[in-house]
This record gives sequence, C-alpha cells and structure tokens, in this order.
Amino acid sequence: MREKIQNVMRNIPSMDKMLSMPWIGKYEAEIGRDSVKSVISEVLDDQRKKILKDPDTAFDTEKVAAEAEKRLKDRAHKSLKPLVNATGVVLHTNLGRSLLAEDAVEAVRSVGENYSTLEYSTETGSRGHRNNHVEWLICRLTGAEAAIVVNNNAAAVILCLGAVAKDKEAVISRGELVEIGGSFRIPEIMALSGTKMVDVGTTNMTHLSDYESAISEETAVLLKVHPSNFSIEGYTASVSRDEIAKLAHDNGIIFMEDLGSGMLTDQRIMFKTTDPTVRSCIEAGVDLVTFSGDKLLGGPQIGVIAGSAGLIDKLRKYPLLRALRVDKMTLAAFEATLRLYLKGRMELIPTFRMINRDTEEMKTQARRLRRKLSILLGRTRLKSVFIDVVPVNDTVGGGSFPGAELKGYAVSLKLPELGSAGKLAEKLRLLTVPVITGINEDRILFHVRTLSEKDEKRILDGFKEMFSLESQKA
Repeated sequence: MREKIQNVMRNIPSMDKMLSMPWIGKYEAEIGRDSVKSVISEVLDDQRKKILKDPDTAFDTEKVAAEAEKRLKDRAHKSLKPLVNATGVVLHTNLGRSLLAEDAVEAVRSVGENYSTLEYSTETGSRGHRNNHVEWLICRLTGAEAAIVVNNNAAAVILCLGAVAKDKEAVISRGELVEIGGSFRIPEIMALSGTKMVDVGTTNMTHLSDYESAISEETAVLLKVHPSNFSIEGYTASVSRDEIAKLAHDNGIIFMEDLGSGMLTDQRIMFKTTDPTVRSCIEAGVDLVTFSGDKLLGGPQIGVIAGSAGLIDKLRKYPLLRALRVDKMTLAAFEATLRLYLKGRMELIPTFRMINRDTEEMKTQARRLRRKLSILLGRTRLKSVFIDVVPVNDTVGGGSFPGAELKGYAVSLKLPELGSAGKLAEKLRLLTVPVITGINEDRILFHVRTLSEKDEKRILDGFKEMFSLESQKA
C-alpha cells in the first residue's frame, strides 16, 4: 500500500510545472508570485491528502491545474463588490442595507482622498472632536440635548448600559428580550455590558405595576427595546413611554430605549405605522435613545445615542468609547445624510425614495424592463421564453416594519431550457456583476422597486454574458 501511494504521489505535478502554465502570469500581476505559489501549494497539499485517504483517487495534471486556476481566480478578484438587488427588499441585511445618497458618496470620496478636519479645529488651530461634525445635526433633528455616535447600534446599547448601569440592574419587559439577528440577543448584550438584567411581565403582557415591583436600590435603568423584526398581536398589553418615563424619573432612575432601526423624523412612510420617531421618544421623556444609521435613516452603518446632556457627557468619558468610535468616511457620509434631512430633501436618500415609490411608476419600469429583456432573449437560440409583468409584495427589510407589505411590480421570467428557477437564479448570481432575484414557484422575479436604470443595464449585460458562456460550452 505504501509503495502504491508513493507511486501515485510521483504523478502530482511539481510547483515548477504549475508555475509554467501559460495563465499564471496574469495572477502573478494581480496578487504577486509568492501568493500564487501559496495557493498552488494549497492545491497540491489537498491532492496529497486525498491520495493518502484513497490511493485510487483519480486525477490528472489538467484537473489539478483547473482547480489551481479556479482558486487563483477567486483570490485575484475583489470579494466585496457591487451587485444588483432585484429582491424587492429595500434594507437587505446581506446586501449592505441602505444605499448612500449621492451627496454622501461625494462626501466619502472627498475626505477619503484628502486630509480633513476629522479632529482639528481650524478656528483655534488645536485638536477638535470627531463627534462635533454630527452632534448638532442630530440634536436639531431629534430635539435631544446632546448626542454621540459609535460604529453600530449594538455598540450604542453596550456603551450606554456599561456607562450608566455597570454592576447595577436594568429592568426590561420579558416581551422585549428579542434577538435582532446575527445572534444579537438583548440578554447577552446586557450581560456583556456588565448590567444585571431583571425581566418583568410575560411575553404578551407587561403592566406598570410589574416595573414598579421590580425597582430596588440596585436599579439604574428602565430599559425599553423596540421589537423591530416581529410583532405580537391579540391578547397583549404594554406600558406607554410616558408612564415608564414618569415612573423612572419619580424614582431617580434612567429611562433608556433601544429604538433599533427607528425613524429619525416623521418620514411620511407610505403605509400606516405606529412606530415612534426618535423625536417622539425624546419628547415622551426617554433619557437615552439608541438607533441605527443604515436602516430607515438611510445612511451608513453607525449607532446613534441621543438624549440628556448629563448622560451623554458620562458616555464621552467612558473608556469603551474609543474602541467604538467612528471613522472619517462613515462620519462624512452620515453628516451628508443628516444635512439632506435638515434641508427637507429626503427624496434624495435612496432608502426613503425606494420605500415610497409610486406603484404606477414601478409598473411602467417593469414593462420597460420586460420589453428590453424580450428583445435580448429573442436574439438567442432559446425556443421557450415566458416573461411577464406581475404584481408583488415588497418589504422594507432590515428588521423594520415586520408584516408591512409594499405593493409593487416585478418582471417574472421562466427559461425552461436553462433548467429550474433555482438554476437560473444561480446563473445570475454567478455573473461578473451578480444579480440577486426573487423566486416564486417556477419563475424568477426582478422586483423593480430596488432597481435603478443602471441596474437594468447590468441585468441586460448579465444575460449577454450568460449566453456568450452558454454558446462556448455548446
């Protein structure tokens, strides 16, 4: 057996032979010769392991070379790249959530290629504070006395609890012990901050008396968490912000709310919602409100804390803040986005615009895309093409407005000669510019709510690429 293994091992191509392949040069130019050798070494090692496990493993030099080229191709291309979101989910967590407004993109470019006033005051010629670029804007838009930003909302919650309730108790309704996604669980976040959780009430019923009976000398915070990604209906009861605020302040306790993907201001959402704005929370007496910047607000990933000046000052001095601070490009994008709100130009923010799109406008766009696709597919060898415009229900996504449906339109497509809808979706997903679609039964769906004119061109170019590849295989 040992001799057999050795004989098979001798057939594995050498590193020199692999490096002499005609296609090696382009990958060396992209990732460097040492990196190319490292990837090839991984492939050859994997082949040796297969042979040790099964000496009868079938392989040849071409097969090994093909695997090496496949891995080099993956390493030579950028992993984080643009794609087309044709799912109809506006705040798609896996696809990057909010798209930035043009003003925000330009602001990122400007500070990215230049030195900036990130922590420098041109007035005094001395060190400034990075939070200053956005604090006044946040306060102006929310009515808060002060504000501070960190890298995301989870960090905002941890910072607040750590700074004001470490080693003390925070009282929260059992119905608000949520998991937002990606294992972001409120009980674990509270534990990480060093806060002792005291849950009251039941999943569906929490009364003011539940909070009252839980308050002790160790209580530092009454915490409210917005259940962003689900809703409980039926026999339910919860306590209003005004009531919790009065109870907290009567007992010298902080009232804090994690608003999650909360609305910054009244954004005139096209469907009915009882979701509060940040301003309404502040006006109801919430001392600290935390929320995300890359969801309903429509900006970059950021966590915002707005509230009383005294408490925000405590956060500024908390050592953890430095580890959670925001970089210059995120601040630039966020400032630009907030200034659009200040101007009343929310329609320039892609998230706001997509959520509030007119249905007739979307129907017109869907018909246009169907016509273009029909012409393109008519030039192929396909004998069966089923394409139509259909009404669909889109969603906000990002854990916002669970259950709310946005009426929209999509182009439905079925190409039986290319296989099932799943197969066609896979082909589109593997294009140079990936196209991510919806699927309904045996058809793929291009939801136009989340498609720009640039995206329509990318879809058409994708099909041109696909059929060029198909013809080569044939």
